[in-house]
Amino acid sequence: MQTFSPQELKFSEKAILHFASSLKNNGKSDGVRIGVRKAGCSGSEYFFEFVETSLADTNDFIFDNGKCKIYVDKESLNYLKGSLVDYSEDGRNQGIKFHNPTAKAVCGCRESFTHH
Repeated sequence: MQTFSPQELKFSEKAILHFASSLKNNGKSDGVRIGVRKAGCSGSEYFFEFVETSLADTNDFIFDNGKCKIYVDKESLNYLKGSLVDYSEDGRNQGIKFHNPTAKAVCGCRESFTHH
């Protein structure tokens, strides 16, 4: 595993607190994997899932901020470089948001996108 620089992928304090709180409630997991996979109505979509450190992929990059560990695979990191991962609460819509400068078009569900 390699660490990645906060300049490559940034996390808001709200996102970190949300991940840390979710991990406490989950019990078994001690980290979160985020990434991009082929799917959705625009070709690619963001995802995040809980992960146990002992089961982490050795090809993952890791970001440890002291509150939680965040894992990103190399291919996803290429798509996410320069992004801000945020958590927002907007009425009933709450959750993780990816502010990705390389996303060319985002569909209505805000979870899938096309990129340059």
